[in-house]
Amino acid sequence: MAVNRFGVSLESDLLEALDEYVAANKFPNRSQAIRYLIEKNVAEHKWQCNNIVAGAIALIFNFSKTDLQARITEVQAKYLDCVLSAQQFFLTEEKMLVVISVKGPSYKLTELSDTLIALKGIEHGKLIMSKV
Repeated sequence: MAVNRFGVSLESDLLEALDEYVAANKFPNRSQAIRYLIEKNVAEHKWQCNNIVAGAIALIFNFSKTDLQARITEVQAKYLDCVLSAQQFFLTEEKMLVVISVKGPSYKLTELSDTLIALKGIEHGKLIMSKV
């Protein structure tokens, strides 16, 4: 694969944000960070179509405060055609990790993930997908 070089001009605040991103994610240089961000953007754009993908949705929350587990189950029930399985892991006495294995059209998995992550009480959520 050929490598093409090009220059980029950025405002100082954007350049500072890029440098902070490089440092926080331990990229060896700005070019690697920009490459990663472009590839991530391209992949996420492709996910907005009807490609069949498989993946996982990870959710972390405090299960002692709310009925969040029941709400998570209710949302999954609306997407039975996409949900393959779900596992729960106790991280601490109060924190739980739920990993939901999914397969289906990328737009639908994104919709499911967005719905789950938006539930009140979810502290962190992430969807990962890969084309089947």
